[in-house]
Amino acid sequence: MLEREEATERLRTAKADADVSFTELADAVGRDEVWTASLLLGDVSGTEEEARALCDALGVEESEVVDALKRAPYKGEDDPTIPSDPMLYRLYEIPQVYGDAIKACVHEEFGDVDRSEAPVCQPERGALR
Repeated sequence: MLEREEATERLRTAKADADVSFTELADAVGRDEVWTASLLLGDVSGTEEEARALCDALGVEESEVVDALKRAPYKGEDDPTIPSDPMLYRLYEIPQVYGDAIKACVHEEFGDVDRSEAPVCQPERGALR
């Protein structure tokens, strides 16, 4: 069984080699670019169809990578300090799950921008433009 981290590394390498954007991958998967980036980065799990579509778009033909994409990830492992207030915890979970993906999409679209220059992300498709 392939560990999720190894699958993520294979997908990151394939994305760099293919020189494809998260937007292009999102079109292939049928989801928005932030969710698709989160799938590639290991922060969310996908269906069989979504996992296969991502792998196909990147030319990754390994069924063990597809299987890894379908497994539920461990969320919030980046920072062991977790707020105890339930409301704060829910807000805290958002950047834990989507933070790396949003950052990757912003950097891909706009380069290494200062945080104050980065656009505010909207939930609808194409919001990073």
